[in-house]
Formats: sequence, structure tokens, C-alpha cells
Amino acid sequence: MTVLIRPAHDEDMDAITAIYADAVLNGTASFELEPPDVAEMTARRAALIEKGFPYLVAERADRILGYAYAGAYRPRPAYAFTVEDSIYVAPDAHRSGAGRALLAKLISVCEEKGFRQMVAVIGDSLSAPSIGLHQAMGFVHVGTVRNVGFKKGRWLDQVIMQKSLGDGATSTPV
Repeated sequence: MTVLIRPAHDEDMDAITAIYADAVLNGTASFELEPPDVAEMTARRAALIEKGFPYLVAERADRILGYAYAGAYRPRPAYAFTVEDSIYVAPDAHRSGAGRALLAKLISVCEEKGFRQMVAVIGDSLSAPSIGLHQAMGFVHVGTVRNVGFKKGRWLDQVIMQKSLGDGATSTPV
């Protein structure tokens, strides 16, 4: 069965919240320590959509396998053409192709919207699957910020990766 990538809807928020809660409680991809509730996750999604950013889900057989979104990389106006990606996949859907399909569609949608750079801020330098996925999709490693988070009894790095979108920096954005 193929994975369907589509925009997230309000009725997806319970599944999205559960996927993110697992990542917060059991992983190091997010530096949050307490998982937000459905209302907070719904508000976060609405804020991104209101600003024109994509928020997608991966679905197979009417089940949400994961979700991804792009948001502002930084708030200052000069960063307007750069986005940061976030991808979360349900634990039992890892290595199912959902993450790759989400990232591919997210890149495509961001290019269509005129963004020129995508930055991945990957929590935990030991996150080989996320780093590998981004490398496979054309991201390059641009740096590691060492020991900036403390979670699960250890210091965590952030790995910064970047991909040019569309014309990248070869022309002036419009």
C-alpha cells in the first residue's frame, strides 16, 4: 500500500498529538519535556497555516503514520525565504517510507511557495535515521551545536542541515 501525503485536517490532530507525545516522552528529536495537549497542538498548526506554511500528514489505510510541517526559520524579515522543517513518524511506522514521502512533499510544497532554503535542526547528533533521511533528500551538514539541550539524563547536540530550494541563492526572490 502506498503512503498518501495530504494537508493535515482538524480531525487528524488527535493522532498528530499522540505521535508527538511519544517523541517528547521517549525520544530526543524534540527538546520539549512535557507533551502538549490537543488544544495546544491544534493552535500551533493553525498559527503555521495562517502564515502560509504547509502542514502535512502521511496516511495509509485511514491511519496517520506521521506528520511534517515547515515554519519560519527565524522571525526577522531577512529570513522570510528560509523555512525550518519538522517531521515526526509514529514509532511503529519508522522505516515505512512515511518520513521520506513527507519530506519530499514538504520540499516540493515549499519550493512552490517560493521558499529558497530549508534548514533542518535535528535534535540529538545520535539521531542517525533523521540525519540519514535528510542527507538522502539532498541536505548537507552545515554544523553541530554541542550540548545545548539536557534531556533523558544527558546533554544533547543539535545537528544543522540545509537544502537549497528552487533557485536557492542564484537569483533574487520575489
